Amino acid sequence: PWYKKVGYRIMRSPLLLFTISSFLVFAVFHRFWGPEAGKREKNSVIWTNLALVAIIGGLMYLIGWKEFLLVEVPILLITTSAGVWLFYVQHNFEPTYWDRHANWDFFRAGMEGSSFYKLPKVLQWFTGNIGFHHIHHLSPKIPNYKLEQCHRENPEFQVEPLTIRKSLKSLYFRMWDEKERMMVGWNALKKYKPQPVRVKT
Repeated sequence: PWYKKVGYRIMRSPLLLFTISSFLVFAVFHRFWGPEAGKREKNSVIWTNLALVAIIGGLMYLIGWKEFLLVEVPILLITTSAGVWLFYVQHNFEPTYWDRHANWDFFRAGMEGSSFYKLPKVLQWFTGNIGFHHIHHLSPKIPNYKLEQCHRENPEFQVEPLTIRKSLKSLYFRMWDEKERMMVGWNALKKYKPQPVRVKT
């Protein structure tokens, strides 16, 4: 339906995705659990929320609510944008691997469907080695401080890195073209636009 198309276009807009949307995801939506959440997940949300209430309440009491918001809101906007950007580029890049459930392959999804985001050492440290996302997808139990070593010691994990410069192209990717098997932008829709039928008389 047209309204879902409009909603999708709005949702995929970088101006919205990396500002208001990212802020809402971390600051609001993660404060609740989903319908399929288990007891452990619910407890995690509850205890996190209680801790946040205590910390935020304490800080507001000490410095005032206006001062707290003036400091905290800009920090949240920057960090939530960075967080969403990291997860976005690690799944929306070219070339990548997407497939339907019937044909989906676990190893290929990890190695080809998750990027190795090569960051400068300082950013790599600040992001907890999350750039080694392909390894993280294959085995989430590997601690973040072991991901680089794991990558270095296993030849099968040597994949083409996604650099910061190359990752900027991800801003133009909006959809997965199943026919071409690649990420595309809105301009790809022109290829699939129904052509008017001409009837010969």
